[in-house]
Amino acid sequence: MRQGKKSFLHHECWEVVFKIIPTGTAVVLNETPLHDSSLDSPMETESPLPRPPRPSVRKAAKAKKGSTSNNECVQFLEQIAKNTALRIERDLKREEADMARQEAFAIQQQQAQEKDMEDREMKIMAMDMSHMSLETKAYWKLRRRDVMRRKLFHDDGPSNTDWLNDQNH
Repeated sequence: MRQGKKSFLHHECWEVVFKIIPTGTAVVLNETPLHDSSLDSPMETESPLPRPPRPSVRKAAKAKKGSTSNNECVQFLEQIAKNTALRIERDLKREEADMARQEAFAIQQQQAQEKDMEDREMKIMAMDMSHMSLETKAYWKLRRRDVMRRKLFHDDGPSNTDWLNDQNH
């Protein structure tokens, strides 16, 4: 309009190229609007064939993987729980077997000690004292008396001559 230039008349093209979105305030030059702000731009009009939004390939893959992943995770956790229960049961059985073996071993040890004690007592009672000195005879008489006391009274306590058998003296 100024200096002989022609004014631009195709504002629709301008809006398509530059996607002008009206802000609500019309641009006015000499009280004449430069373009009609009430018209929608062609970009904002709906196309004749509306397309449903497509999920991205990544989102679809994640959704698919997520569902099987959760299922696999649940199966994995169930398998861990099952294995843990089996391991606990196996450990309990092993502990019971160990306890039974220990009890049997303790019984065998006790029986062996009783047998050893019986053998020692038999040797003490069968000892020939005819060739011994008076002191040695006195010692073996005390030992025989202890054996007799244990046999008669089933006393498993220490005898009065146990200090003679002590390795520390």
